[in-house]
Amino acid sequence: MAYYLAKFILWLGGWKVSAEIPENINKAVMIAAPHTSNWDLVWARAAFYILKIPVRYTVKKELLKGPLKWILNAFGAIGIDRTHKNGKKQSMTEAMIKLFDDREKLVILVTPEGTRSYQPNWKTGFYRVAEGANVPILCGYLDYKNKIAGVGPSFEAKGDMDANIEKIKDFYRPIQGKYPEQGVI
Repeated sequence: MAYYLAKFILWLGGWKVSAEIPENINKAVMIAAPHTSNWDLVWARAAFYILKIPVRYTVKKELLKGPLKWILNAFGAIGIDRTHKNGKKQSMTEAMIKLFDDREKLVILVTPEGTRSYQPNWKTGFYRVAEGANVPILCGYLDYKNKIAGVGPSFEAKGDMDANIEKIKDFYRPIQGKYPEQGVI
């Protein structure tokens, strides 16, 4: 049912879907960029239903209670518990790597800007998670200018992090968010 609803929503908005997803990927960090609007979730979620990519995103485990739990879970939320077994707090990166370690299949959506507002530098957590979990980075995008939602190339999180992030940004530079002046590229 979600598949057909997603097709209808994208058709209504005039969006098309495009993807270059390598075969046999069971685990990955999916970048969502540029992220400039709350509408990004609607279009991206619909595109991922059509592409049959079970993308998840992280929230604090405390948010997954009551009726909000049902809504967030329906959109792919996965709760993060940042406490170690010994009671010490772990970093978000460590907690996300553990999610990959505990599952056979997982694609986590991350916004490297960390906000919808202008941010001159990307946060590097997405890269560190991919590196620590030994999973590829997939480039999810919403090109508002051409109304295309999709997945571009994949990258390995190995070697010079800064140089690799610049290569990833090179892919995103021609892609226009809903509010281009808020993009980091």
